[in-house]
Amino acid sequence: MNDLTRWIDLEGAVNVRDLGGLATVDGGTTRFGRIYRSDNLQGLTERDVELLVGELKLRHVIDLRSTPEVSLEGPGPLTTVPEVSIHHLTLFAEGGRHTDVEADTIEADKVLPWQERADEDLAELRVTGFYYGYLRERPDSILAALRTLANDDGAAIIHCAAGKDRTGVVSALTLEIAGATREAIIADYVATGDRLEGILARLRSSPTYRDDLDTRPADEHRPRPEYIEQFLRVLDDRFGGPMAWLTAHGWTEADSQAVRSRLRD
Repeated sequence: MNDLTRWIDLEGAVNVRDLGGLATVDGGTTRFGRIYRSDNLQGLTERDVELLVGELKLRHVIDLRSTPEVSLEGPGPLTTVPEVSIHHLTLFAEGGRHTDVEADTIEADKVLPWQERADEDLAELRVTGFYYGYLRERPDSILAALRTLANDDGAAIIHCAAGKDRTGVVSALTLEIAGATREAIIADYVATGDRLEGILARLRSSPTYRDDLDTRPADEHRPRPEYIEQFLRVLDDRFGGPMAWLTAHGWTEADSQAVRSRLRD
């Protein structure tokens, strides 16, 4: 399947693609039109909303951004569409000044959760890989996101800011459950690099992300195969694989079957 058929061209988002058309371990492919992944959906136009909701039958949005991000960026266009349910499931531990209550205050909103990490947290992340930190801090959000993606009342889209890291992790787990090959999972992850210039331009237009982006060269934001490979390797080494990690946190065979019924024929 030509990877170009997976991209969804929108006016207000640049990293939108279908999780369909990816090779599976049994020789099949994942289904089109069920689950999409994306960068920030704040800038969607009326035409974009009509395409997503009217034509693609989008009914569920899984927003992986932190509470401060959501508050700083404000409500997006899809929050006013009655047919669409918004599921805010941050992958950061929002304790202290990042709690849901305190996020409503001006001072809390000035700090994003990946800033000012404690040294011991950074040491753990260096050992396990930054992506495993999402699972370590918010397994509840991971499982809730996966279960929401399995809803069968319309299409679902999962997004964060760039649609690269947080979205990449949850997309990888979704594809693992659906039986995609590791090669397909890695290929889907690195495909974001094809749209990196547009992604960074969009994020730099927002004061929420501009300063953080400008502290590193653009190429450092590129998704490389070894990043997602390390994430999967951590789960393999520590838990016996992604499925074993999910099971240890309450995932069931019925959950797996629900995801597979969404992404498999």
